[in-house]
Amino acid sequence: MANSSPAILPISNPQHTTDATTTTTQQSAVANSAVRSLFSQISGTVRSGLSNSRPWPELVDRSAFSKPESISDATVRIRKNYAYFRINYLSIITVVLAISLLTNPFSLFLLAGLLAAWLFLYIFRSDSDPPLTIFGRQFSDRETLVGLIASTVVVIFLTSVGSVLVSALMVGVAIVCLHGAFRAPEDLFLDQQEPQGGVPGFLSFFTGAAPAAPPVPARI
Repeated sequence: MANSSPAILPISNPQHTTDATTTTTQQSAVANSAVRSLFSQISGTVRSGLSNSRPWPELVDRSAFSKPESISDATVRIRKNYAYFRINYLSIITVVLAISLLTNPFSLFLLAGLLAAWLFLYIFRSDSDPPLTIFGRQFSDRETLVGLIASTVVVIFLTSVGSVLVSALMVGVAIVCLHGAFRAPEDLFLDQQEPQGGVPGFLSFFTGAAPAAPPVPARI
């Protein structure tokens, strides 16, 4: 005799599915908002910095170029020109870095992947996010941080990324130093433009204050 009882179909919990979908949507919205906020801050900082740059024709004024008299004179020129053309010099170095990465697509891909990993796996993660799971294994925040640091070391030092970045920085700094050494700063208003607390940046060692002269004893 055939069993006439109806088959029992599995029934999923619609409330659980809805809650999971809502949580995923909220996490995606938070991540997108954080990304937009980050790029908005970067864009604002770049625009603010570029607005303080000096006119580029002033940077390449051929009448202001002359050979330095000595290494000491070249060092003083580099310090003064960097204090005045700081934003322009940093823009030049940034362009050199960008060109170097664009001409090395593999290094650009690795660097972009590393940056994305840091942003989405560590910087933008909150305490309410579920732990990172790879191949069924969960990783704590500390393990994720250690993995990101190890990946950074591998990408920077064991691939072509490190050599590309170092080479581009050396070329950019060489261009800046060469321009600063041969650009006579006599026509620049350095007394008003140079900050009092020293010039931050990659050439800040040129701005060290000169040692104070010993006091001259009064004659009797």
